[in-house]
Amino acid sequence: MKTIDIVGENYFGKWDKTRSACRSIIIRENEILLSYEAFTDQWMIPGGGLEDGESVNECCIREVAEETGVQIKVSDCLLEINEYYEDWKWVNKYFMGEVIGTTEMKLTEREKKVGMQPRWLPIEEIKSIFAKHNIYSGKDEMRRGMYLREYTALCELLK
Repeated sequence: MKTIDIVGENYFGKWDKTRSACRSIIIRENEILLSYEAFTDQWMIPGGGLEDGESVNECCIREVAEETGVQIKVSDCLLEINEYYEDWKWVNKYFMGEVIGTTEMKLTEREKKVGMQPRWLPIEEIKSIFAKHNIYSGKDEMRRGMYLREYTALCELLK
């Protein structure tokens, strides 16, 4: 497994808070399954936070099902991207996923509020969207960092 570090311009130089998340790249006929926030026009690779007592594989499978309604089988963890912003270290573990079924989506209140929905997008189109991460510099640091992370993951895992 490869590890990549991304250090934000606003990083304090040390962290005292950590959050771990698991994400899956799921490909079907040259398209990738994404979570799309309709009201914010924001894309992301599906996944989310690791819960106490949960394995990283279990987290990835659960989060993808909750956000997209797609049940998957996951690979071993192939990539870890550590992000450093302010006093936080964000640990993101990436897997490849294979669709094995469907289930009911279970969105959080925040995800409902932003209109989260599953979308399949051509690989090159989403790479192009994520590649423009720098247009958010100085305007939306969260989106800039997230798009940089997702672009880095796609480039690394889809070589």
